[in-house]
Amino acid sequence: MGIDPGFDRMGCAILEKTRDGEKLLYSTCLASDKNNPHAKRLFGIGREIEKIIKKHKPDILAIEKLFFTKNQKTAMAVSEARGMVLFLAAAGGLEIKEYTPLEIKIALTGYGRAEKNQVQEMVKAVLKMPTIPKSDDEVDAIACALTCSARHRF
Repeated sequence: MGIDPGFDRMGCAILEKTRDGEKLLYSTCLASDKNNPHAKRLFGIGREIEKIIKKHKPDILAIEKLFFTKNQKTAMAVSEARGMVLFLAAAGGLEIKEYTPLEIKIALTGYGRAEKNQVQEMVKAVLKMPTIPKSDDEVDAIACALTCSARHRF
C-alpha cells in the first residue's frame, strides 16, 4: 500500500508484486471536505484508509516522508493526517516503510531532481498504464508503492 500523505487530498495505491513485476490493484485520491471542521476531515480520511486496509489486506505500508519548503501553514495538518495513517497501519499489523521524495525520484527515474512529469511517465511505463492518473497525489502514492517494491524483497 502506497500513501502520499495530505490533508486536503491523500493519494492511496495498492500494488501486488508478482514474478512478472508489479500490478496496480487499486488507486485513488481521497479528498476531505473543506467545509467540515478539522477533526471531521481527519476522521473522514481515516475512515476511508481503514476501509481500504480491510478490503485489500496489504502487508506493507509505504508512505512518503514529509518535506516542506513552501507551504509551512499546511505542515501541521498534513503531519496529523500522516500520523493517523501510521496509526491505522500499525493497528492493522502492516510493516511500515518510509521514503523521502528524493528516494522515490531516484527509485523511479534514477535522478533525485526529476520533474513531476518524469515520475508520472515512469509510473505509467512500469505499470504499462494506458494513461497517467489525473491526480498528482494518486501518482505519488503509486510511485511510493513502486519504490517499496523495488527496494525490498518480499
